[in-house]
Amino acid sequence: MTQNNKPFDADRVEAKLSQEVQDQYKDSTMGKGAKLAMELNAERKRLKQEMDDLQVEVEDLRPATPTGTIDSHVKWVATIFAVVGVFIMSAGLTTEGQILYALSAGAWIYVGHCWNDKAIMIGSAITGTSVLMNLVEVLIGS
Repeated sequence: MTQNNKPFDADRVEAKLSQEVQDQYKDSTMGKGAKLAMELNAERKRLKQEMDDLQVEVEDLRPATPTGTIDSHVKWVATIFAVVGVFIMSAGLTTEGQILYALSAGAWIYVGHCWNDKAIMIGSAITGTSVLMNLVEVLIGS
């Protein structure tokens, strides 16, 4: 009996093994138990290799941005400023929201410089310039 109170069925276990492992031992003269043990060991090794390959893929999917550095902290502060700035502008406090968004754009330009990422720098410079032009017009034009 096994843990789940079902009798051990070697044929059922053997049927779940990969065809490659079954073919490797099909003409073996050893006993069925020893043959099954060898097949299971080969299958375990194959599955372990698959898991190792999957682990490498998972590690490749991790973010490549640095953590714990000044630029990573600036990145999060800039993100918070941008989001809060947009919400404040939507709430009708346009000038305050534009100031926060302009600070955010400047911070993102710094982060883009640290990461040598021209797309971040250009995108932030363009949106920041747009917001600053409107902000200057409001502050000086008043």
